[in-house]
Amino acid sequence: MNKRMRRRPGLWSGLVLSMALLAVAPAVLADTPGVVVANGATGYELPSAALQAVVDQPRSPTLYLSPRRDVGAMLQMPSLPSIEVVAQPELKLAGRRINPRTFSDSRFSYGQKLWLLDIADGAPRQISGLPGKLAVASLAWSPDQKWLAFNQVDAATGANELWLVDVAAASARRLRGELNTVLGDGFQWLPDSRGLLVMSRVANAGAPPPGDATPTGPAVQQTTEGSGVVSIRTYQDLLRNQADAALFDYYATAQPMRIGLDGQSSPVGMAGIYLDLSLSPDGRYLLSQRAVRPYSYVVPVSSFPRRIEVLDSSGKLVHTVANRPLVEGLPTGNDAEVTGVRDISWRGDAPATLVWAEAQDGGDPNREAKIRDAVMMQAAPFDTAPVTLAQLGSRYAGITWGHDDLALLNESWWKTRRTKTWVIAPGGSAEPRLLFDRDAQDRYNDPGRPAVLRDDNGRALLQTSTDGGSIYLYGAGASPEGDRPFVDRMDLASGKTERLFHSQAPDYALPLALLGDDASALLLTRESPEQPANYYVQSLADPAAAARALTQVSHPLPALRGVSKEQIRYKRADGVELTATLLLPPGYDPRREGPRPLLMWAYPGEFKSAAAASQVTDSPYRFNAVSYWGPQAFLAKGYVVLASPSMPIIGEGDKEPNDTYIEQLVANAKAAVDEVVRRGVTDRDHIAIGGHSYGAFMTANLLAHTRLFKAGIARSGAYNRTLTPFGFQAEERNYWQAQDIYQKMSPFNYANQIKDPILFIHGVDDNNSGTFPMQSERMFAAVKGLGGTSRLVMLPNESHAYRARESIMTMLAESERWLEQTIGPGAPIKAKAKR
Repeated sequence: MNKRMRRRPGLWSGLVLSMALLAVAPAVLADTPGVVVANGATGYELPSAALQAVVDQPRSPTLYLSPRRDVGAMLQMPSLPSIEVVAQPELKLAGRRINPRTFSDSRFSYGQKLWLLDIADGAPRQISGLPGKLAVASLAWSPDQKWLAFNQVDAATGANELWLVDVAAASARRLRGELNTVLGDGFQWLPDSRGLLVMSRVANAGAPPPGDATPTGPAVQQTTEGSGVVSIRTYQDLLRNQADAALFDYYATAQPMRIGLDGQSSPVGMAGIYLDLSLSPDGRYLLSQRAVRPYSYVVPVSSFPRRIEVLDSSGKLVHTVANRPLVEGLPTGNDAEVTGVRDISWRGDAPATLVWAEAQDGGDPNREAKIRDAVMMQAAPFDTAPVTLAQLGSRYAGITWGHDDLALLNESWWKTRRTKTWVIAPGGSAEPRLLFDRDAQDRYNDPGRPAVLRDDNGRALLQTSTDGGSIYLYGAGASPEGDRPFVDRMDLASGKTERLFHSQAPDYALPLALLGDDASALLLTRESPEQPANYYVQSLADPAAAARALTQVSHPLPALRGVSKEQIRYKRADGVELTATLLLPPGYDPRREGPRPLLMWAYPGEFKSAAAASQVTDSPYRFNAVSYWGPQAFLAKGYVVLASPSMPIIGEGDKEPNDTYIEQLVANAKAAVDEVVRRGVTDRDHIAIGGHSYGAFMTANLLAHTRLFKAGIARSGAYNRTLTPFGFQAEERNYWQAQDIYQKMSPFNYANQIKDPILFIHGVDDNNSGTFPMQSERMFAAVKGLGGTSRLVMLPNESHAYRARESIMTMLAESERWLEQTIGPGAPIKAKAKR
């Protein structure tokens, strides 16, 4: 899916839990066999051994393919970090989380194993000279493929370093220390591969300003009448005062440096808060975007004022592109945009040409306009006026570059879910030609994304056939039988496609890269329900030849071999086709043993057509991965699991999906319950519902408006939509435009109707827009005060996704106990004795 369709915002210290955890009904406080209290009654807990094994299972390595596609860098992540690591100092400033020890973004999981893999024969090569305690934050191949650079971060020592791997010698060495990676990776290769541009800490910066300094005055904000209606999202981790602003300046300010392979370095331009600093393809210029004051208390750093400039290779100012002002909100609607220069970048196939978009409708999707966006282009030496590359009827969504006579330009409009792709000649005179015009939610007819290759300068360009007349497309291959990924070759003149590869049952194969100058082979991953994904090379010249394995990853949880998976289809009352994945624990035969308790886990989605909402998602041939994060973990305890049942909320034509959110949600859930009961895998008295984020919101609503479920698990959700008054998930209208909808959708308003037990889990430091921890605290207080059965677990130092091993173990222990005490253990349901 294109960038525009991805960008919509989603709803997406101490060691002792709050005493509020104990405020639960006595009926659900009984001890549960298998759950171990690790550190006292209110400390972290361990679930049963079967669930501990799920958490601690080994992770598969990830392959980073070299520019010439004949070597892979293999990186393996470790098991979960401890709470001691996650609880290290962390600053929350301007929408960012910063580790003050390392001058980096705050993260806690780094690659711990790194080696090379030859694609030709699958032979691994170990790298000598690596740090004793490897912690890879990011890595990048040099354009000439002779080097691999990686960022090594050690929170214990405060090290934030740049390391180099000599690929031919398979040896590593430290190149530089004291990087600043607060706002990015902190390094990029020069196009000639002779050195790198790095972001370094400012020398002699002194001690950081005190974050808890004596206030010098109040924090003041002001608005004036007539400034217009704008939507302001409920962001987290914002600046609160001038002391915060000073701290942010101290940690986010970096000095660009040019460093050679011999370690010799020199400064490039001035120190600043660089939101982006990118080299032109020819290496002669830098596109600089620096955040400048005045800062804001209501939006993150990405919306701060910025200076967009072109610098020469030494950092001297060549051209000022724009001075973009502070953006505190946008017009109403998910198609709203900032005015002026946006989405600026280098044209990948030209030496030094800038390309950007400018809204022609004031950035307001509610304003009538034939032309929404103009795409502008300006070439070095930037002394002539920009030229218009394209005028679009919807929003610019990026370009995939090829050469002067070929590029693919994307535009999209969220309101209608329409997306278009044009064939353009950025350096020629040919008229733009429409290649695709489609519903972005129509997965069955998705033609795929274009394949790209790295050129000699390291830029990703369209991969074309040897005669230049065709491009290649990678697609998910969605179909009524499930996803079957493919590779097509498309003739640009005729638009006709030839299928080069198509995943076939009983495996699921995912294409990653075409190999060879003639695209005669394909790098892919292949998996099956019983075998995890491994890397393979498949000949396209001889499709009948067996694929050659590059890795041999085995099943990480042998005890869970034999999980039964079926992709099931059923209908809701209005005829909309729904899909779900039904999983049965190993050895379970419902016809012989009868029904078992079932956990259903879902996440609603908005659609503009019933046809798109009815399409099948996922594949029945994917590996039966059992993660601690999803419901599949409870297969290890014998529960039946219904994963990702369709929960479409449809609004066709001028109708908005959320106008009938509750009615459609209930219809979806009822259809799912009816189907699993019809199949005999459970009964109506032993079904629990759960979800994370917007899935938690769904869970609370289903317990408030139905008695379909005997229990709920709601993780990191939002339950009062008036606290997100300028939109949430895909809702475009603000609270004052749709008060009745916001109120009806808020389960907080119906807490008195929740008659079945609900478990709330939330990270104390949740940084997701809209899901403030207060949402769970207030919802729990409402259920408790109204006499309902509930439990609240607040995980210290945790964000929207939980990170510490102790937190994950506690999450599973709490959920395990909750399920056993509400719907019973994962075993055949005992018939009730007749009175």
